[in-house]
Amino acid sequence: MFYYLLKYVILGPLLRLVFRPTIEGLDHIPESGPAIVAGNHLSFADHFLMPAVLKRRITFLAKAEYFTGPGIRGRLTATFFRSAGQIPVDRSGKEAGQAAIREGLGVLSKGELLGIYPEGTRSHDGRLYKGKVGVAVMALKAQVPVIPCAMIGTFEAQPPGKVIPNIHPVTIRFGKPLDFSRYEGMENEKAILRAITDEIMYAILKLSEQEYVDQYAAVAKAEEAAAAKERKFPRLPLS
Repeated sequence: MFYYLLKYVILGPLLRLVFRPTIEGLDHIPESGPAIVAGNHLSFADHFLMPAVLKRRITFLAKAEYFTGPGIRGRLTATFFRSAGQIPVDRSGKEAGQAAIREGLGVLSKGELLGIYPEGTRSHDGRLYKGKVGVAVMALKAQVPVIPCAMIGTFEAQPPGKVIPNIHPVTIRFGKPLDFSRYEGMENEKAILRAITDEIMYAILKLSEQEYVDQYAAVAKAEEAAAAKERKFPRLPLS
């Protein structure tokens, strides 16, 4: 109930007023039945803009940190995400990926739409990064299509660390569903999972026209943070 209250009464109209998104390819979203919507992830606003423009309800696998933040802001954020039907996923530890897959398959088994960001985290520089294979595992195990989605302009509207969004045009572009039924029963083949994931990321790339980086976003972030720390606190030469 709260999901639809947010979408049609509280948040949805506000998002449309502020961002005035242009929607393309909405007819590629099936009217019924399970499907995965796989998109690039440029901004915190992505979580809300895509659901606001879809006719059907969509459930995202959201990072657990959104549900465990400290203080009043943290509690409000957690309440909001839970009320909107989003599922917390712990991204730490060896079982993190399997937990996300189990939760995602649970959503799909109910005939619902599942939203996922194959990059695993927000892009810190607006580029598109290598996708993780969990999306391929779920597509094969649930035998569902994958609809690629490109969020365009949300990085400029609300880049990382920006609380109050900028006024910037936003486009949400959906591509044709990708069918991977030819790989049925091959969800344990690493090469197949990589090929499927790369095909999904290429479809997103064509829609978004971003620069592509063949590296995981989390790794790139860590490397840049380490380089920044080294520049700020350079190592002294050994005497």
